[in-house]
Amino acid sequence: MTPTVADALVLAGGTIHDPAHGRDGVVDDIWIENGRIVARPADAAGFRRVDCAGLVVMPGGVDLHSHVAGPKVGAGRRIAPHLARRAGTPAAVPTIHATGAAYAALGYTTVFDAAIATSAAALAHRELAELPILDKGIYLLAADDAAVVDAVDRGDGRETERLIAAALGAGRAWALKVASPGGATFWRHARGDHHDLDTPLPGRRLTPRVMLMRLAAAVETLGLPHPLHVHTANLGLPGNWRTLLETMSALDGRRAHLAHVQFHSYAGGDLDEGSFGSGVAPLVEYFNAHESLTLDVGQVLFGATVAMTGDSAAAEHLAHATGVPWVSHDLHLSGGCGVLPIAYREKSLIHAWQWAIGLEWFLAVRDPWRVALSTDHPNGAHFTAYPHLMALLGDAGFRRAAFERIHPAVRARSPLRDFDREYSLQELCIVTRAAPARIAGLPHKGHLGPGADADITLYRPHRDLARMFALPAKVFKAGLLVAEDGQVRREPTGATLAVPRP
Repeated sequence: MTPTVADALVLAGGTIHDPAHGRDGVVDDIWIENGRIVARPADAAGFRRVDCAGLVVMPGGVDLHSHVAGPKVGAGRRIAPHLARRAGTPAAVPTIHATGAAYAALGYTTVFDAAIATSAAALAHRELAELPILDKGIYLLAADDAAVVDAVDRGDGRETERLIAAALGAGRAWALKVASPGGATFWRHARGDHHDLDTPLPGRRLTPRVMLMRLAAAVETLGLPHPLHVHTANLGLPGNWRTLLETMSALDGRRAHLAHVQFHSYAGGDLDEGSFGSGVAPLVEYFNAHESLTLDVGQVLFGATVAMTGDSAAAEHLAHATGVPWVSHDLHLSGGCGVLPIAYREKSLIHAWQWAIGLEWFLAVRDPWRVALSTDHPNGAHFTAYPHLMALLGDAGFRRAAFERIHPAVRARSPLRDFDREYSLQELCIVTRAAPARIAGLPHKGHLGPGADADITLYRPHRDLARMFALPAKVFKAGLLVAEDGQVRREPTGATLAVPRP
């Protein structure tokens, strides 16, 4: 019979990477009881021993920014049947069951869907209830709700806070997300995007800049575990690095998390000399100097995938630029999305720049504790490509070989050619586990100290980092062995992570 309650275990003699407690390659034991990590007991009788000698021990992975459920993901599954599962290749937008199984087999134990409209929250939770193994949560696009926009426009801080708290509680959400501040209003009324932070929303005095400031203040006052999750304006367009820089400046020292910054870091357009390229340098300089900000990168990796965003105008622009079919909807007038297939190619000038810009962010940020590894699944790449991305970060030779294959104009101009930094195993553990858990506000995840969830991944060390991280030897969720050598062994039901109702 398959147990549903974890045994008392001791993972004995593994090489531990636990950055939150300063353990960097320390050989030690991890004790587990009732699904949690505990201190070494005075009496070890009753603890089943699991030999971990020679294995690397890390907390379970935490994906801070992904897209795994809800209407836009459903549309993504339908729009690209040619990207359904093929031999040896996962579907670009897998079923909810396949999503949980693949994450767990990869060593991940927690995931957040980063953009769910308020009116779609109940539907998303019905789908997430079928996600096996992982703990899961959603970020709510309540900043698009008309009542919230009205309160923000009036400058009524208390009412803004009340409405946000009520929406998050009713939607069983973990955080507030803003996708292009005011973007839904521009899209519905003007049928187009706004490309700055200072054009008032149609029919209002409120500007996106003021909206960002007031929303960040409300989230801070409410004491939510995760700061305002910001997808700023001007997604994916040349010259948009200025918009991201203005966004960071507008937040004025308040805590905020900047989503998929790779897609907001492009030079080019009328104000930049030369062609499309990297705008990372001034952005990372500002970011490094302002500790209230955190980010995920949204790394592009080469191959076919599906783009999906709560920013309908950005999706329309991309569809017109690429000429592919796309779908957009406005969900009960409270938030929309755009979905389309895309294939990133090494020899494409734009795609090569996107690839290089994401890696430049990873390698130029000084403090890995303020960075969460992501591909904005499935926008930049499938989450199963994370091991490949980790190899690009941790193996400079592997990265240089990949760099030599991309478009020659990017090789000639990209600052990436001058980076020789390699992420250590400890730093890879930070950006995939410890930092995302801390940024999300999950004190019981991302570490291996007493009181933490017994979400633990064991890897066989290998110089080929992509191989090492692609196939964990064992994965434990709340102390249960759920995956082994890429095979799912058990499918317990994970918890829903939600802020308490007000």
